[in-house]
Amino acid sequence: MASGVELTGWTYIPPRGIVRQMDHTHHRDTSWNTAVSATLHCLTGCAIGEVLGMVLATWWGWANGPSIALAVVLAFFFGYLLTSTAVLRSGGTLRTAVTVALAADTVSILVMEIVDNLVIVLVPGALHAGLGDLLFWASLAFSLVVAFVVTVPVNRAMIARGKGHAVAHAYHH
Repeated sequence: MASGVELTGWTYIPPRGIVRQMDHTHHRDTSWNTAVSATLHCLTGCAIGEVLGMVLATWWGWANGPSIALAVVLAFFFGYLLTSTAVLRSGGTLRTAVTVALAADTVSILVMEIVDNLVIVLVPGALHAGLGDLLFWASLAFSLVVAFVVTVPVNRAMIARGKGHAVAHAYHH
């Protein structure tokens, strides 16, 4: 077969051989790889905000409630910021960027923050550890890992429904 020869529903593409054609207008990638990628994207923004919030609140000597509140606000801010920046770079307007960020990231960040902060609260001494304590950094890292593991299946389910990261998919290419 010559390069690019089409058969019904199939195309020959060297060196890959014969591959099935996909109708991308109705196709949603609901693989675990896509869910992991979407969750890592979300985790990046959440981790920046969470770590910055906890470091600042600990440094300033804030109580537990305000510390957690600052970390959550910053996690949402940086999570939305990363997605908005990607949309703006791809040529979207500010309004589109904000709309896409809210639709793509809200549930993912919310789940991640609930799990992350619940883990921090449940680790004995974590909220009272100082910046120089291994417990502070270890509990923060552990909480983010647990939040990631819990959020991946949530993102996979949302992507399968055309929600969450699926909304932002067009702006990542």
